[in-house]
Amino acid sequence: MQKWHLDQIRPERLLGLLTGGMALVNLISAVTPALKERLVLLEEIVPLQVRAGTRLATALAGFALILLAAGIWRGKRTAWMITLAVLAVSSVGHLIKGFDFEEASLAAILLIGLVVFRGRFKARSDAPTIERGLRTLGLALAFTLVYGTAGFYLLDKHFAIHFSLWQAAGQTLRMFTEFSDPGLIATTRFGRYFAFSVYLIGAATGGFALLALLAPVLLRRQPERSERERAAEIVRQHGRTVLARFCLFEDKHFFFSPGGSVIAYAYSNRTAVVLGDPIGPREDALAAVKAFQDFCFRNDWQAAFYQTLPDYLEAYRSAGFKALKIGEEALVDLQSFTLKGSEMKPIRNSVSKLERLGYRCQLSQPPHDAVLLDRLQQISDEWLEGRKEMKYSLGWFERGYLNTTPILSVQDAQGQVVAFANLVDEYQNRELAVDLMRHQHELPAGTMDYLFASLLQTAQQMGYQRFNLVLSGLAGVGETSSDPAIEQALHYFYTHANTAYNFRGLHSFKEKFAPDWSPRYLIYPNLPSLPMVAVALNDLGS
Repeated sequence: MQKWHLDQIRPERLLGLLTGGMALVNLISAVTPALKERLVLLEEIVPLQVRAGTRLATALAGFALILLAAGIWRGKRTAWMITLAVLAVSSVGHLIKGFDFEEASLAAILLIGLVVFRGRFKARSDAPTIERGLRTLGLALAFTLVYGTAGFYLLDKHFAIHFSLWQAAGQTLRMFTEFSDPGLIATTRFGRYFAFSVYLIGAATGGFALLALLAPVLLRRQPERSERERAAEIVRQHGRTVLARFCLFEDKHFFFSPGGSVIAYAYSNRTAVVLGDPIGPREDALAAVKAFQDFCFRNDWQAAFYQTLPDYLEAYRSAGFKALKIGEEALVDLQSFTLKGSEMKPIRNSVSKLERLGYRCQLSQPPHDAVLLDRLQQISDEWLEGRKEMKYSLGWFERGYLNTTPILSVQDAQGQVVAFANLVDEYQNRELAVDLMRHQHELPAGTMDYLFASLLQTAQQMGYQRFNLVLSGLAGVGETSSDPAIEQALHYFYTHANTAYNFRGLHSFKEKFAPDWSPRYLIYPNLPSLPMVAVALNDLGS
C-alpha cells in the first residue's frame, strides 16, 4: 500500500479548485438581482452608474478567475499575485453592487487561504512570453482605443449622442474605467452590437495578456559543451542500460542532482520526459527524482520518466508518482544461447537456407566506408517510406551517429547489402543491444531470422553476457484481472490493434530467441496528466 507524506499534500490544487468555484460565484452573482431590502439601503449610498459598472466588473473578474484557476492549480507565482488582486476587487465589488456579504466573505476567505499558503507558489512564468504578451497587450489596447473612438465618431447616428472626436475617445475610455455608462444609449441594433464589440475586443486582449503571464517556462537554451561532457562522464561510470547511450544524444537536456546523478530529458507539451531512470549512484535515486520534480515544478512543467526499470519503483511512488507498465524488454542470455535444440530449428533452417543462397553477414567497425553508408542510406530510405523516423528513445539514421557504432549487414550472393542493424554498447553490465534494424522491401523469407541469429552469435564472440532485443511494446501488460484498469485497457488495444501496430507480431519474432522478459514502466504524475504525457511522447518521436 502506498505511503503518503506531508510533502505530497498539494494545497495549491485545492486552492485552484476553490478559485474556479469563486469564478462561478462571480458569474452567477453578476447576473442575479440584489435582494430588495439590501438594494433600498444601497441606493441611498452608491449611485446607479457605479453599481452597474461594478456588476460588469464582477463578471469580468469571474472570467479572469477561470483563467487564473489553472495557474493556481499549477502553483504559479504570477497567477497567485494576480488572483490576490482580483479577489480583493471582487470582495469589494460584491459589497458595492448589492451588499452581497456572502460572496464577499467567500472571496476574502479564499484570499486569506492564498496568503497562508504563499510559499507553495513557486512556479515561474516564461519571461520572453510575458514580454511578448505585454507588448501585444499594449498594441491591442491602442487598437481598441482607436477602434472605439473611430466607431463612436463615425457611427454616432446609431446612438442618442452625437460624438465629437474627443467625446468618442472619452466614451471608449469610460467603458474600460467605469465599465458602464447609462448615458450611452444605442438607437439601433447595429449600435448595440458595436458597443458590445468594444467590450469583446477589450476582454479578448486582456485574456490573451493573462494567458501570456501564465505561460510555462519554455526550454530555449541548449546544453553547453561542459554539461554534455559532465553527463557523458556520469553515464560512463553509472550507465546500466542501453538507454544510457541515447541519453547523450543532441535532443536531450540535462539535470544534475546534488548527489551526483544526471537526468536526461526532452521537453514537449509542458512535460519534461526523462529517458529511463536517473543515472548515478543507486543511493541517490530518490533524492535525484525529488530534486528533478522540484525543478520541473518551478518551471511549471510536469515530469515523467519513460522506459524505467523496476528497480526504482518505490522511489518514484515515494515521490508521489504513478507507474504504468508499458511493455517488456527482451534480454537474451548469451552465456546459454545456442542455435542447437528443437526450439531453435526454425532459426537454423532460415540460416541454412540463406547461406545456401549465398547470403552472408559481415561486421563493420566504425568509422565506416562512405560507400557502405551510401548503401545503408538507400535501404533506410526505402524502409522508412511512409513511416515516421522514431527518435528520442532510439537512434536514427544519421551518419555521425552510425560512425560511432558497429554495423552488421546482410549481403546477397552478389555482395549487395540488403539488410543491416547497428549495435549499441551498454556501459556496466556487459550488454549489447540492437538499435536500427532496416532492410529493403524484397527479401527471401527468413532473412531477419538470419540477421538476428548472426547478431547474437557476434555478441557471444565479442564476450558480451546479454543481448538486448529492446522493448516489446505492451507485452505482458494488463493480462490478469488484478492489473490496473488502464493496463487492462492497453491489453485490449494490444490484442485488437495489430493491423496497424503489429505489437504481437514483433513480440512473437523476439520470442523465437528465448529471451528473458524484463518489465518497463512509464512513470507519470497522476491520471489526469496521462494524456499530456502521451502527447509529449508522440511529439518527441517515441
